[in-house]
Amino acid sequence: MDTLDNYRRIIKDVLVPYTQIPYSYAAIECKTVFDSENDSYLLVTLGWDGAKRIHGCLVHIDIIDGKIWVQRDDTEDGVTYELEAAGIPKDKIVLAFHPQNVRQHTGYAVA
Repeated sequence: MDTLDNYRRIIKDVLVPYTQIPYSYAAIECKTVFDSENDSYLLVTLGWDGAKRIHGCLVHIDIIDGKIWVQRDDTEDGVTYELEAAGIPKDKIVLAFHPQNVRQHTGYAVA
């Protein structure tokens, strides 16, 4: 298995378990949206909290030029740690939700 295929598998393996976590306070579900052709992977939440519609992106990860770009991560602990624990090196992970001038201080890739 080549590196990109391994990254794709790891991202999916990290995101899918989040779909199994039930929401206790509302009729909300979490689902994955995987576009392997364009290397874009999302975890979205949707449903209803009473009369309020819930629809949003919880996690958005892209693979760009061989690196994992974490565009958004609103999970409690952060999927970045899970990606790293699963074997993706820190220098291959970009915390894209931080401004570029901040990334150099994160211990992860700048771009």
